[in-house]
Amino acid sequence: MEWSERALVLGVKKHGETSVILEVATRDHGRHVGVVRSGRSKTMQPVLQPGNEVAVTWRARLEEHIGAFVVEPLALRTHLLMCDVRALHGVNWLCGMLRLLPERDPHAHLFDMAAALLANLTDPVAPNLFVRFELALLADLGFGLDLERCAATGATEDLIYVSPKSGRAVSREAGAPWAARLLPLPAFLREGPELAAEVEQIRDALRLTGYFLDRDIFAPRGLKPSEARAAYLATL
Repeated sequence: MEWSERALVLGVKKHGETSVILEVATRDHGRHVGVVRSGRSKTMQPVLQPGNEVAVTWRARLEEHIGAFVVEPLALRTHLLMCDVRALHGVNWLCGMLRLLPERDPHAHLFDMAAALLANLTDPVAPNLFVRFELALLADLGFGLDLERCAATGATEDLIYVSPKSGRAVSREAGAPWAARLLPLPAFLREGPELAAEVEQIRDALRLTGYFLDRDIFAPRGLKPSEARAAYLATL
């Protein structure tokens, strides 16, 4: 068995005296692991850092085996992460989210979104892209939010709330009697992802996605909310 693909480094674990087990996200083969021989060498250590983009070739005798990677660098971001604490928190946050996906289960659009995020970590639009990624992740894991029309009336205008029970949008008029119990729906989420948003809107959007991530994904798996996510939010 053999395949070659572009990949995003998620992390490594020591394996034997000189090797590591590398975990990557790929577009066509999903989250994948494999042994990198001499992965702890001075040459390979800078390449196998979380957030880097690499070219990998995976080989194994049988598909179910862990296999081995041959790795070549494409885009290294260590220098950026050393100079920008928000970017560092962002990389750790993103890698943690990608690890929520089932192993070897391809999610091509999530890979594309993650690659775009890593390429724009210091851009003002990055927080918006993180919110979009979390919404897409929730959808892929079966917990997508319906933000297109009001759960109560079917209206598509003046949607300013989200029901914490159903994950569906609620209009201003329909939600007025229960406003204190509903989650705010920032207006920018119904606009294009290329637009930067106000900090408070980003905070509201991350509270929204965070609520459903904690309820539907972290808590059922016995996981704690992401510390890197909280640290990134604190830098805004």
